[in-house]
Parts: sequence; structure tokens; C-alpha cells
Amino acid sequence: MVQKKILGDERRSFILQLLKDSSQPITGSELAEKTSVSRQVIVGDITLLKAKGEPIIATSQGYMFLKQAAGNSIYERTIACNHQPADTEKELNIIVDHGVTVKDVKIEHAIYGDLTASIMVSNRQEVQQFIEKLKTTKAPLLLELTGGIHLHTLSAPSESALDKAEADLKKAGIVLES
Repeated sequence: MVQKKILGDERRSFILQLLKDSSQPITGSELAEKTSVSRQVIVGDITLLKAKGEPIIATSQGYMFLKQAAGNSIYERTIACNHQPADTEKELNIIVDHGVTVKDVKIEHAIYGDLTASIMVSNRQEVQQFIEKLKTTKAPLLLELTGGIHLHTLSAPSESALDKAEADLKKAGIVLES
């Protein structure tokens, strides 16, 4: 059965609701299938929704609507790291093993200035999916542009979780020491 194509604003409202209702990322291909349009149309729709201030992020697993549960405090910290690409999985696992989410990675690029990419991994399964995607796409990590130096924004339900994750990263020689 051929599904009717959803047009313009109605499609973007539909996409926004799907993202709000989902606790898991939704791929552009899944959204395209549900709305009977191409993935490229979805990319444009997401860009328009972001331009309207909707807190949508693109992760390696798909699109997510960022929502914070009412009454829950979330603590954030930015840490500076330095390691080789081969240590990426180790770094991410150390962090998520403390109940901490790796929100993004940032580097300072000589031409473009600050570059930020969303990661949004919070458990070992998501780390594994991220690493598998790296392997299958053969895409370079941002840290490869800076000799291993990069920043991560971390979020956790407590300062203590952030402290423990950072301490273990220091023990592993991953935190950039001044």
C-alpha cells in the first residue's frame, strides 16, 4: 500500500511529535519512510525545525529531541582530552560506566574555529554502535585534525558521577593535563 506524502508544515509537525514521543534516536531514513519523502527532504525539515529553536540534535544513531525531565537536576562539565583514535572506545566506556552521558566532542580548527559534533552516548551499547559506525563509514574522528586534543561536554545526574569519570580518565592518561 502506497502511503500518501505528508506536505510541508504538517510533515514537520509530525516529525517533531515523533521525535518528542521517542526515547530513542530515529534515523533520517525511518522518518523519510514514515512521511513518504526522501531522506534529503528530512534533512531540510530538521534544519528548519532547528532554525525555529527546536532542541533537536543529530547523533550517530539518528535524530533526538532533547528533553529534560521536570525536577531532575543535570550537571554538566567540559573536559579536555588527548588520546589516539584507537583509544576512543576506551575513553567513551570509562565515561558511560559512571552513568555519565557524552553529549559532544569539540575541537579548535585553524580555519573554522570551534567545531562541535553531537555524540550522545550514555551506555556501552551506544558506545559500541558509535564505534561500529566509525568502522563501517571509515570517517575520521575530529581529534585526528588536532593531534588527539579535544573537548567533551559531559552530563550526569550528580557532580560525584562527573568527578569519578574524570578521575578514571586521568588514571587512564586521557585527560589533557596542563
